[in-house]
Amino acid sequence: MERLRRAAVAGTWYPGDATRLSATVERYLSDAHLDEVPVPRAVIAPHAGLVYSGPVAAFAYKAAKAGRYATLVLVGPSHFVPFRGVSVWAAGAWQTPFGDVAVDEPLAAAIAAAAPDVVVERADAHGREHSLELQMPFVAHLWPGAHLVPLVMGHQTRETAFALGDAMARAITARPDPGDVLLVASSDLSHYEDAGTAASMDAVVMQHVEAFDPDGLMGALEQEPRHACGGGPMVSVLHAARLLGATQARLLQRADSGDVSGDKTAVVGYLAAAIW
Repeated sequence: MERLRRAAVAGTWYPGDATRLSATVERYLSDAHLDEVPVPRAVIAPHAGLVYSGPVAAFAYKAAKAGRYATLVLVGPSHFVPFRGVSVWAAGAWQTPFGDVAVDEPLAAAIAAAAPDVVVERADAHGREHSLELQMPFVAHLWPGAHLVPLVMGHQTRETAFALGDAMARAITARPDPGDVLLVASSDLSHYEDAGTAASMDAVVMQHVEAFDPDGLMGALEQEPRHACGGGPMVSVLHAARLLGATQARLLQRADSGDVSGDKTAVVGYLAAAIW
């Protein structure tokens, strides 16, 4: 696997210039009016083009910005490469407009060792993938110097989702300070339904997230996978957060792409949530 994962959509899906990107991220954070919540163990954030997803993702990251995290573990879906299991970028760094973000190699190795039949290394699963990269404008801006564990999920089966959650919890628990890790699930919701249909479909996901119910969410996704492109990553992160002692989840924001484009005939849904 290459040592540096090069940014694939900088300059197209989000500003590729650090000054412009910083101003954009700060604007979204300023506009995210949020009741105070405890410092999260995990968050859920969307991953569309930043103009669409950024105003919603900002709620999740504003909730977490006071956290002194040493490492952020990002879990997102594979949109382009179908495969079994979860691909970890195990070493090196990720390129961002703010500078390269180093991988937490010991934690990446520990997660892989805790689920050797599930966690694999496939560079091609990361190459074009935007689901994790769209978290990086917030991650690199808010926690300069923090490390990263990037995980891309292939086929989002129940076995894979829960095995990854188990592995993340086991590896994080073994750290000297388990509380210095933030789990991030990257997912959009329904795709290209009219706004009314999208709201109904998205409400199913929101209900299970707020109930802190990864098993119920997995069941809903098995019945209708179109509820969320990153449903499996959400299940993994909710499950891991519970094993790490979290007891509550709160929906922070829900919107759709039509709120930005004005077109409500075919929208993509987004949510932000915090878990503590």
